[in-house]
Amino acid sequence: LPAAVLLKDTKLMDVKLGQLGSWLAMRDFTPGGILGALRRGQERYYNKYINVRKGGLGGLSMVLAGYVILSYMWSYSHI
Repeated sequence: LPAAVLLKDTKLMDVKLGQLGSWLAMRDFTPGGILGALRRGQERYYNKYINVRKGGLGGLSMVLAGYVILSYMWSYSHI
């Protein structure tokens, strides 16, 4: 039998729809909590796409595509 996982430690993709409200209530929405979540996300992205043994262009091309989209939005804000 798998060990019981606390709802607080459950990932968003594993939360059932009926548990979503209580799962959100357990999240830390203070500025420190939000900053910590952003840091964990950046670290996860870095380890998945940038810091790999067999390097590829996947991570860098995603960053470049994001920059191109943002610069397009900034340049053509009247659209």
